[in-house]
Amino acid sequence: MTDRIREKMASIRAEADTALARAEESEAKNKKYEQVILEKDQEITSLTHRLSILDAELEKSETKVAESKAAAVDSESNKTTNQGLIRKVQLLEEELDAAEKNLKETVEKLRQVDVKAEHFERQLQRCEQERDQWEKKFEEENTKYKKTKAELDDFAASLQDL
Repeated sequence: MTDRIREKMASIRAEADTALARAEESEAKNKKYEQVILEKDQEITSLTHRLSILDAELEKSETKVAESKAAAVDSESNKTTNQGLIRKVQLLEEELDAAEKNLKETVEKLRQVDVKAEHFERQLQRCEQERDQWEKKFEEENTKYKKTKAELDDFAASLQDL
């Protein structure tokens, strides 16, 4: 009887250790995903800042292009400058398009990471609930064990009195 209780206790301990290890692994993964999210947030902030700088540069370039077009009427020499500015605007627009595309991809990746993080959080919660159940079972079994041990000790004492 005692051997079965010990085996059951050992089994419960092993299961509790396994659940604890799984919970720790889930916490480590969760921290890893939180770091990835933080990095993606920083990347988004950086790209947003760069996008605003590019927008400002684009506005400046468009202003310069407009001024250059007006000056081109007055002078043929401004034509070359105007073409250079137009090319710069085109390059800036292409860079802006690339930055917007990169931002969209980053936002999508962030969304995917967020979904994964939520999934791992749910797994972690399940593991914690499972661990709590095992701890409760362990406490109940430990209480039963102590009660049975006390009864066995009383019984052994009564046998010695005979």
